[in-house]
Amino acid sequence: MLKRLAALVRVDFSPRHRQPAAGRVVLATILAVAGSLAADALLVVIGQAVFPSTRGYPHFQFSDYGKLTVIGVLIACAGWPVVTRVSSSPRWLFLRLAILTTLVLWLPDLYILHGGAPPRAVAVLMLMHLAIALVTYNLLVRIAPIGGDTGGDGPARRTRGPQHARR
Repeated sequence: MLKRLAALVRVDFSPRHRQPAAGRVVLATILAVAGSLAADALLVVIGQAVFPSTRGYPHFQFSDYGKLTVIGVLIACAGWPVVTRVSSSPRWLFLRLAILTTLVLWLPDLYILHGGAPPRAVAVLMLMHLAIALVTYNLLVRIAPIGGDTGGDGPARRTRGPQHARR
């Protein structure tokens, strides 16, 4: 049963690709932190302009969302090299983990909404979570991609078509 579950989520512990370069992971992490903070700040500005009633909302203070954003992005960035080690389809798995994480992180937003928080402010918070996921995922998989096939007959092995044989 565990093997079937692992196959379903594409965890096989035998990737045939090279791991992302450490320097590129560090660069992607720095850019993901900066990009996520910038996206959050932009969404707060837009949210307060579109919904003036949200001005002064406590969760829109940089000191409030900034530290949580940095912590979350650092955790996600630490997860990318782990996912690339355990899966032959790391982008597929990491995307689904990002979606799942975003959905889980919306639960506290829904909780404060249920507790009486302004719906428009909560909507902006939910957009902030989504923006962080989009920024972080895209920067990691594009700046710190996996390397090519290391050989062997594993699932990541790609054969070249006849158009490549002539080169």
